[in-house]
Amino acid sequence: MSQDTVTASRKNTNRVVAFVCLAFFGGMIGMAYAAVPLYKMFCQATGYGGTTRRATQQYANRVLDRDIVVRFDANIAGVPWDFQPVDRSMTMKIGETVQAHYQATNKFDRPVTGRATFNVQPELAGPYFNKVECFCFTDTTLKPGETLDMPVVFYVDPDIVNVPELKDVKTITLSYTMFPVEKSKPVASSVPVQGSSKTISNTEANLGG
Repeated sequence: MSQDTVTASRKNTNRVVAFVCLAFFGGMIGMAYAAVPLYKMFCQATGYGGTTRRATQQYANRVLDRDIVVRFDANIAGVPWDFQPVDRSMTMKIGETVQAHYQATNKFDRPVTGRATFNVQPELAGPYFNKVECFCFTDTTLKPGETLDMPVVFYVDPDIVNVPELKDVKTITLSYTMFPVEKSKPVASSVPVQGSSKTISNTEANLGG
């Protein structure tokens, strides 16, 4: 085998290895970006980790003659809001569709956008806590001093009584945590100064230079 043939073979091998590495690297990046929404969908579908399920119907197929207490909890994580449930707890029938309310007030001197995540305790109750309407995972912007009513509609699946670990559960806690959402700033563009080759940014133009 000639030296030129060996060299060409090595170059081809290197190209293949480089291509495989790039493909693997690109795939890992894609998986990283997809991990969060996929995990969110998985949790909502299964109730894993105390995540409540998204109801496919507005009402349960039956209502049991058995009460359960749902407690409401609210937390903030870096957002300058007063975020609280209107009522701290509610007694309802298992299978009954009910509505609860949270309130958020922006205490800051400028508009602030927040987004809520949620879970339930005990964690095993997650798959049986079905939300029909919810403000979670939705970006909400409040003006300075603005107060917003935030309803959540839900029911507890009657099948919860068939789970040995949950058949005697008397209380479920629904907990929300509100996080700040940073809005991307517009990229400054340049506009020509009339009668000159000089350019200024749009921000300077709006401020009169």
